Amino acid sequence: MEFYTHTLENGIRLIHQPVVSPVAHSGIIINTGSRDELENEHGLAHFVEHLIFKGTTNRRAHHILSRMEDVGGEINAYTTKEETCIHTIFFKNYYARTFELLADIVFNSTFPDKEILKEKEVIIDEINSYKDSPYEEIYDNFEELIFNINPIARKILGTEQSLKTYTRSHLVDFYLHNYPTNEMVVASVSSVPYKKVLDCFIKYFSDKPFKTRTNPRLIYDFNIYSAVQQKTEHDTYQAHCLIGNQAYNINEEKRLVLHLLNNLLGGPGMNSRLNMTLREKKGLAYNVESNYSTYSDTGIFHIYFGTDKKNLDNCIDLTFRELKKLREQSLGNVQLSRAKRQLIGQIAIAGENNENQMLSIGRSLLLFNRVDSLQEITEKIENITKDELLEVANEVFDRDKLSYLVYY
Repeated sequence: MEFYTHTLENGIRLIHQPVVSPVAHSGIIINTGSRDELENEHGLAHFVEHLIFKGTTNRRAHHILSRMEDVGGEINAYTTKEETCIHTIFFKNYYARTFELLADIVFNSTFPDKEILKEKEVIIDEINSYKDSPYEEIYDNFEELIFNINPIARKILGTEQSLKTYTRSHLVDFYLHNYPTNEMVVASVSSVPYKKVLDCFIKYFSDKPFKTRTNPRLIYDFNIYSAVQQKTEHDTYQAHCLIGNQAYNINEEKRLVLHLLNNLLGGPGMNSRLNMTLREKKGLAYNVESNYSTYSDTGIFHIYFGTDKKNLDNCIDLTFRELKKLREQSLGNVQLSRAKRQLIGQIAIAGENNENQMLSIGRSLLLFNRVDSLQEITEKIENITKDELLEVANEVFDRDKLSYLVYY
């Protein structure tokens, strides 16, 4: 993979990867999310992400939406606990149009009062839609259980109560304090020559004033943790279960070992251990998966499955049995080689999706100021040993440290 990078005097960085395609993908990724909110700001990061589409000093809301769609493109955004991203897909001839629009909505938003009132109702409806989906809701509630009172535990969307209290001044203040130029990356993947992409980047982003974060992100000690088991009654046909633990942060070297373990245990492959046990052999669950997510100063590992309520205890026992195997039984040479090949193959295939690749290289530059090539990633995975897998399995899958949340 070939990458080009450039950093402006205001700290905004560009990364571009050449590919062969008439379609371009670009976005701006900002190192700001819901964890950067103060206690009285719950939901403001996501609220800002919605409102930047509702008017700038140059455009009204419908002009923003039409700017890309008029040429067949799309623009969208998302907020996570640590990032805000505005991303686009468009015919490659429209780089100037795209970069100008991205710069406009990130730096010139006006947060119109009438749009604030309407968007509150939209987000409240979004919050309520989660309540209709136990699969979605249980993930949010599990992080609250795992991280307790830490800001990273709070739901990204906020609450209906908090949203109703916010005015334009709350949005403006949060924006002014939390969107630094030296923590922004513009990412691009297309067949357009780098020189042309760079010219557009300089034209539309170099005049933005340098800005640092006024409220530094607070880093917490996550060692104060004890396992919690919680069951709550829900009016659902299935029982929904999450089992997990706090895990390694994004800078921890062991995180790649845990990614390999997670993939072996409950990754997307139909031959994952949990899928083979709970679904293929026992027929107890349609959907079973495990996930590992990293944050600046912590991480989270969890297993999810949905099953008939009468099968809940059996599924939990089988899940703990699979975790115990990984803690106590070293992988054979063939098993280890197969697990490594599977993960490497999945990473390579994911890189063929240009939108995913754009977001991946942008996030990597934002967090590490570098992007590892597929060859470098492959070498790191190939160097993982059986002993490292056992060590990590015993740290993260420790039975006494596993929490669970059940809807039944």
